[in-house]
Amino acid sequence: MKKLSFLSFAVFATAVIFFTACDNTFDGSGFEESILPEEVTVEIPGALSQDLSEKKSTAIDTLKGGEIYRHLTFFIHAGEHSARLVRHVLWSLRIYKIEQVITLTYESEDDGRIKNLVVRESPEFEGRTWEYGLTITDAGSEGNEDGGKAMQIFWSKRSREAITLIKPYNLDRNNEREMAHAMFRIDYDGSGARNYDRYMIVSIADLPVSDPLLDPFAMEGMKMFAGKEGDLVDVFGNSSHPNAKFLTEKVGYNWAFVACGSDVEEIGVAELGLPLNIVDSGDRAVLLERNSIYNVLFNEVKRVWPHASEEILNAWLTNTEAPGYFDEDGFIQGGEAPDDRFIPLVERIEGLSPYNPSAIASLEINFN
Repeated sequence: MKKLSFLSFAVFATAVIFFTACDNTFDGSGFEESILPEEVTVEIPGALSQDLSEKKSTAIDTLKGGEIYRHLTFFIHAGEHSARLVRHVLWSLRIYKIEQVITLTYESEDDGRIKNLVVRESPEFEGRTWEYGLTITDAGSEGNEDGGKAMQIFWSKRSREAITLIKPYNLDRNNEREMAHAMFRIDYDGSGARNYDRYMIVSIADLPVSDPLLDPFAMEGMKMFAGKEGDLVDVFGNSSHPNAKFLTEKVGYNWAFVACGSDVEEIGVAELGLPLNIVDSGDRAVLLERNSIYNVLFNEVKRVWPHASEEILNAWLTNTEAPGYFDEDGFIQGGEAPDDRFIPLVERIEGLSPYNPSAIASLEINFN
């Protein structure tokens, strides 16, 4: 019986909760004779996806404009990182040279438990028949309510589409404390649909939320679209933060955003709104204009200090203007573009809109 490691998902749990991350490399080799999908993700430009563990800690009680924008790059990074972990799982499976329908058993090097892997043809999922489906289960948990399911992939090589579902707890029981209920999903389309060369939709649900006194801005879930067209990547979505609050007793905010980045120029642009999780709207004007960073913080300051001086207001509202601008070193400024390279990106995000905040706050992900 072979042993197999997927690089523990506990590392990802730590990344989401405590702003750290692991390295994942993937060279695409090993698929020449395999029926597994060659690609299931889209790389997001580094200007928009940043690991804050490499920078000064942002675990503070109250955020202002610059910190709100900086947090956005980490939330995008968390979504992209989950997609990279899916790529790594596929890369790890290459040792089995899966060229046909197969059933096998292996011992996980991550938790030492027996896992069962089954590949079959023509599975049905969400009203569609796919070319292939792969399911990994934790053998000792197959009698549980979740069937011990750790991972499912449904894909069609002809159309270059795939859906991947993962429950990290069943892949690696060392995740029990951190990730017992967390679920991840990656929808990928490389067919050229939606006027993109390829795109992915990353969904994350039921992440463990830290003590609000320790990390009030911890993320519970998110949904993020990333579409690549040439050298540019459009990104939009929402992340849910049930304990997030600013100055008043209002609690539970979404980071609702639209963004565009260029790896060639190493720059990015993002427009961000802060609607409450209970907001039931997909209207761009509601999410990004009415609930802009500026408007939300202005209203919070005025409610606490109705007669706040210009000095107090300016201190709170610095860099709250939209959009926000980023380069390889992170957030630059809000409002006016630093230079003309950013203008095409600003024009692209004007046609993008986030998801409905209330839908993201109640997001559920389930296996087939």
